[in-house]
Amino acid sequence: MTTGIDAPERSALGGEESRVAGFISGVGRLRESPIAMIGLAIVLFWVLVAIFAPLLAPMSPTATIRPMALPGTRGPGGQLFLLGADHLGRDVLSRIIYGARTVLIYAPIATACAYVVGVVAGLLAGYRQGWVDDLLARIGDLILAFPALVLYIVIIAKFGSSGLNIILAVTLASGPGVMRIVRGMVLDIRNRAFVAAAQVRGESAWHIMFAEILPNATGPLIVDACLRLGYVTIAIGTLGFLGLGLPPPNPDWGGMISETRQFAMIFPHMVVFPCLAVSSLVLGLNFLADGLTDIVKRA
Repeated sequence: MTTGIDAPERSALGGEESRVAGFISGVGRLRESPIAMIGLAIVLFWVLVAIFAPLLAPMSPTATIRPMALPGTRGPGGQLFLLGADHLGRDVLSRIIYGARTVLIYAPIATACAYVVGVVAGLLAGYRQGWVDDLLARIGDLILAFPALVLYIVIIAKFGSSGLNIILAVTLASGPGVMRIVRGMVLDIRNRAFVAAAQVRGESAWHIMFAEILPNATGPLIVDACLRLGYVTIAIGTLGFLGLGLPPPNPDWGGMISETRQFAMIFPHMVVFPCLAVSSLVLGLNFLADGLTDIVKRA
């Protein structure tokens, strides 16, 4: 009995499945890349810090105890300010620990929302083509014509500072970039034999896009997601620095830098430690992306 797929098509289908399986097994070989393992360790460190913030923070992040305390000094009640205190007397270490929650909650959610929008739009544009492709491409070009930071400022200035509006701003600014990446890969994959085989079987367009094409584009998308997550982390820090992040007194690495920048020359610890926190997380994500790039090339 024939299945409607000839030998060359089965061979091509098997090749595509082996690529996906190769990438999945390649993730298990992540430990073979020292750079990737360093990046993963840094990211996991901050994830654990965010999860166990109430247990790790020595003080409340909003408690005013001893203004301008230097690192290593003690407060009136004997509290040790390991990284010092800010101009309002709040413990810098506790605020950095709780600030990790802000970044590691909103950055992944915002990035995921941008990918949902970008992947759906990219699949439709690349697979449907025609007027759908033209319409989505023009909308994407219009949004990308504005600098991302300008879009962030306009949206948050219009709707106010909140976590939801940060997610909305990042989704709107990053979605078109994801759409372009997905569209380019779909244009390459849509003419492969296994896609033609699915069309012959009578599969719906949505099934072909999400079950046949998308799994074969996951490798580059995962790498891009790590890099984009780093960009979003910087963006959230920048918004906090500009006073457009979460409203005070919520701990926010960018807001910590903004609030204390006028004291940086005399009390550099107020600015240096939050900057190191942002830089280390972004560096970890970039290292992880480099390792995943090698895996994608070998898969």
